Amino acid sequence: MTITISDFRTNLLKYLSLAREGRELVITSKGKELATIIPPKTKQQKAREKLKEMSKNIILGDVVSPIDVEWDAMK
Repeated sequence: MTITISDFRTNLLKYLSLAREGRELVITSKGKELATIIPPKTKQQKAREKLKEMSKNIILGDVVSPIDVEWDAMK
């Protein structure tokens, strides 16, 4: 949604509510983009991003099958 800076100033709470509900707002002045307001991330989105970042450094493998090393705790 694109809105002018004067309209944004006049209806600030309305537009912030729209952003909170998931709308992305582009603020313009004289036809030029000044800023973009994006909705806040949900906990689920934050968790997915964190897992995606972690997956770059993690090696997945078989964690169920026994290994050839005997631990003291297994004796």
